[in-house]
Parts: sequence; structure tokens; C-alpha cells
Amino acid sequence: MKPIHAPKAPAALGPYSAAIAHDKLLFCSGQTPIDPQTSELVPGGITEQTEQVIKNLAAVLEAAGAGLNDVLKTTCFLADMGDFAAFNSVYARHFVSKPARSTVAVKALPKGALVEIELIARAG
Repeated sequence: MKPIHAPKAPAALGPYSAAIAHDKLLFCSGQTPIDPQTSELVPGGITEQTEQVIKNLAAVLEAAGAGLNDVLKTTCFLADMGDFAAFNSVYARHFVSKPARSTVAVKALPKGALVEIELIARAG
């Protein structure tokens, strides 16, 4: 197992790695819409927050030598399932390879985020 350090992504909010590479797989921890420059949630609603989450995930993938087209499975967490359509619109623009996905509603996310995404990808 190899921990992945992603300098272009926000620092972890707890005692965990941005990702772990194992054999030919990459397991990325959930990313929230934190701006890596300010360590604060990005302003705006679900659209802006989803864009930032995907940017953060792309930074983690890049640090591991992979990209969004290498994603095999995502698990998406929404604080409000009423945001599903807007979330899905942003998601579809970035995950054009259409990886397997689960989307669930949760009671709350860290720092009051509206969305969090974790994923499994092919290691680069």
C-alpha cells in the first residue's frame, strides 16, 4: 500500500490519506468542496461545490498519475437530495466515461458541505 500525497488538493480534515494506491487500484478518500488555497468551503450552492469537489478529486488523481477517465466507481453523498439534478448536471460534464456510481443522502457533511465524493480508480 502506498499513501498518496496531493499538494494541489485540500489537506485532510483528519488522520487519513488523500488516497491509497494498492496493486493497480487507487482508493480516494472523500473530497468536500474546500478550496485548497483558503481551506474554506467555496462560496455558492451545489453547482459551485460540486465543481470544487471534482477539481479536488482530479488533483488527487493527478498526484497518483491518473485522471478522471481512470475512475471505476464513485460514491456520492448529498446533504439534500433536492440538489440531485443540479449535482448530476455538473457530474455528467466531468465523468464522461460514466463510472459505476452510488448516490446517497446524508444528514450532514463536514464543515456544512452540500456534497462529498469518494472514488476508486485505476492506478496510474
